[in-house]
Amino acid sequence: MSGHQRSGEKVVRPAVVSSSPSDSHTATSEVDPCQDGKYSWFCVACVFLINMHTFGINGSYGVFLSYYLTSSYFPGATYIEYALVSGLSISQALLISPLVTYTTRLYGTRTTLFIGTFLEALALIGASFSKTIWHLFLSQGLCSGLGMGFLFLGTIGVVPQWFTKRRSLAAGLASAGAGTGGFVYNLGVNAMIHNISLPWAYRILAIIAFTINITCSFFIKDRHRQIGTVQKTFDYRLFKSLDFWALSIWAIFSIIGYVTLSFSLPSYATSIGLSKQQGALVGALLNVAQAFGRPGVGFLSDHVGRVRMTAIASAACGLTCFVIWIFARSYGVLILFALLTGLFVGNNWAATAPVSAEIFGMKYLPSILSTLWLILTPPGTFAELIALGLRETHGDRIYLPTQIFTGALYFGAALSVWLIYARKTRKLW
Repeated sequence: MSGHQRSGEKVVRPAVVSSSPSDSHTATSEVDPCQDGKYSWFCVACVFLINMHTFGINGSYGVFLSYYLTSSYFPGATYIEYALVSGLSISQALLISPLVTYTTRLYGTRTTLFIGTFLEALALIGASFSKTIWHLFLSQGLCSGLGMGFLFLGTIGVVPQWFTKRRSLAAGLASAGAGTGGFVYNLGVNAMIHNISLPWAYRILAIIAFTINITCSFFIKDRHRQIGTVQKTFDYRLFKSLDFWALSIWAIFSIIGYVTLSFSLPSYATSIGLSKQQGALVGALLNVAQAFGRPGVGFLSDHVGRVRMTAIASAACGLTCFVIWIFARSYGVLILFALLTGLFVGNNWAATAPVSAEIFGMKYLPSILSTLWLILTPPGTFAELIALGLRETHGDRIYLPTQIFTGALYFGAALSVWLIYARKTRKLW
């Protein structure tokens, strides 16, 4: 008996998604002997490494941002332009979801991942030669986002296909690569910038990312044919489902909160008088906490219910923002906030696929994810711009509006996904 069944969560597939409920049930209930086996965990390891060298490397942009904001590397560039670079990298990774779905259907997962590997390496090399801010837009913003999109979107639906019993745990472990990479590369980038140079920091990242991603892409296999997945680039029928609307609101609020925390913490640290090195360490600790938190939340999800645990994780992020971050005026308290919040803040990336499969079924997962990523493109683009725009221009608490905004977002995310749970189980908790 699965974890969600033990917790009392009853999965109901909306009719707008499947005209044949029996097909959806068959696609998710039949047990394949290949599932939950050794290769399944090998696939998790490969996706872990890819996440480490896509979103993990992208997570180090907070260190680059702190360096750019306190130096004149690009004369005349504003904080709005720097914020848009990070926004572009996230939004482009999501915007190309229809294209990734199309290339996967036409050429297969492996070719899709090869394209992403090449684009990400090209982006990092291009960023190393940037002389003006628009060069950074094209390289670390646009091209890097495209590369991340092909790699991330090409793999996020693969891991759930290989598991039945420990699906959320496996997804959490694979997603933990982003947190691990963020920790490693926050510290690594800061050291390379100060001990080598900014351009060579980018070039070293490019070499490492290309080597790891091309190797892992070669070994990953999907199970689209066995499951009979429906790979539509955009499914308008989803908008007839109240559950999909609630899931979309949760995802929108979560991605804005995630981007705000990931990219703002290092600069917040310097705003309260800490050094750049201390700010980089705070950002790194936020990421390393995710490396432990995502699998932990996944493990609990398999036992207490995936939808319910997602609501708990979102509420926990909101609580730490209001109770700790607002009052974090010292190095020690800020580290405590990074460690506690990091346990839950990246759950939106780990939970999206398992929770979507829980609600709608495995057969329609690619179509659901493709549509959902498109919806997340605008908030992903402007999240950091909003966060920096909310800062006060003077005073000793310039980030207070940003802190309140972030906490409120996570409580709103928790409420929206809790509504799904209440509808499915007919219980308040």
